[in-house]
Amino acid sequence: MLHKMTIGGLAMDPSTNAPILILNAVDGNFSLPIWIGLLEAAAIASMLQDIAFDRPMTHDLFKNFIDTVKATVPRIEVNDLKDNTFYAKIYCSSPGGEFILDARPSDAIALALRLKSEIFVDDQVVKNFKVQEGQYETVDNSEDGKKWEEYLKNLPPEDFGKYKV
Repeated sequence: MLHKMTIGGLAMDPSTNAPILILNAVDGNFSLPIWIGLLEAAAIASMLQDIAFDRPMTHDLFKNFIDTVKATVPRIEVNDLKDNTFYAKIYCSSPGGEFILDARPSDAIALALRLKSEIFVDDQVVKNFKVQEGQYETVDNSEDGKKWEEYLKNLPPEDFGKYKV
């Protein structure tokens, strides 16, 4: 089963300073955080904030190529999660036929934003990502740490999209 997603926003992981892309399920059932690179975060943020550059950036160049060869990208899928690494596919259609490209989710999403393609996450990714009861580690055992742990455990998914980079 595929879940249609929207971009909830970008955030920063406070422990690693790595950007996190937040995907929200259209049906509102869950959010999916994906840790991404700084360059990909910049490519996504520039689209979310309608920032245009004088010269094409990498994802803009790929979009221009797709337009030139009269191809389309109806959708991208975040289709797998192995060893804490997310995988994605870019579904392409051209006059010569249909084909699928393997991609990092951040690149696929940066391209999807430029082409107004739909974004999906495979149900298997959601199942593999969910933390099972007792499978998390509490680092700070102080009273404040326990309060933060309780707060974060009860944080609703819709709150993830509120914080922008």
